[in-house]
Amino acid sequence: MAELLNLNRLAYFTTVAELASFTAAGEHLGVAKAVVSHQVRKLEEELGVTLMRRTTRRVTLTEEGRLFYERAIVILRDAEAAFGEVSVNAAEPSGTLRLTAPIDYGMTVLAPVIADYLKKYPQMRVDANFDDAVNDLVAEEIDLGIRVGWLTDSSNKARRLGTIQQYVVASPDFMATISDDISPHDAKNLPWITNKQLRGINQWTFTKGRETVKTELNSVVLCDKALPMRSCLLEGIGLGILPDSMVDQDIEEGRLVRVFPEWSLPEAGIHAVYPPARYRPAKVRAFVALLLAAEKRRSQGLPLP
Repeated sequence: MAELLNLNRLAYFTTVAELASFTAAGEHLGVAKAVVSHQVRKLEEELGVTLMRRTTRRVTLTEEGRLFYERAIVILRDAEAAFGEVSVNAAEPSGTLRLTAPIDYGMTVLAPVIADYLKKYPQMRVDANFDDAVNDLVAEEIDLGIRVGWLTDSSNKARRLGTIQQYVVASPDFMATISDDISPHDAKNLPWITNKQLRGINQWTFTKGRETVKTELNSVVLCDKALPMRSCLLEGIGLGILPDSMVDQDIEEGRLVRVFPEWSLPEAGIHAVYPPARYRPAKVRAFVALLLAAEKRRSQGLPLP
């Protein structure tokens, strides 16, 4: 049965039927006459019928051959249409792009990129899931995952898009209640708001030049997402560590201030994560290209499109 799906063999047969000649079919297809004859003979053996009557002057179809020819040309036409449709889709974005990303990054960076994407490709639809939990791309049939932080081992493929700086921030009101000369050495004695979705949330390493401080944080509020952390910070509950993409505007407008600004925390990566596949659909490639451009602008301090 599998041999009946040999489209090349069907193409040889229909070409001979239309040209009424093995020689002419071979010339048309760019192969030797013997190859065409062999392929048609194999097809007849598989079907167990004679499809063609062969004479020295002409090739004609038997009754079974005419019936099979009518079916074969429909199969070939459908196959050609399917191939063309898939090829076009491979070259041009089409359909629905399903993606997932952390809430804060999705709101601050991805939302403008999605808007730009839909302006460039108005025929597209985007199904965006903003969630700090890590989704299973294969099980949930997601085209693209954006991960911020440190990747764990996975069967998925990943591409680094940029970096996120981790900032210690607090409200001006909270900072007015503590000493001006605090440092990471005092971290254990300060109240912290932390994100329990992160691994090792209470253990951080601060660096200043050659000096390194490894410290534990005293978590007084545990949040399951970054946005509630920000709300708690704005209320003056304590200090917290959030990505620059989320708090840059708050810092600029004075709602939050950086704490320990001369100290740095490990950079977090921004990665595009794909489910295992040999080829990336055009809809994914086009979106990642726009996101790369947006991350380049963000790294240069320029506004997103």
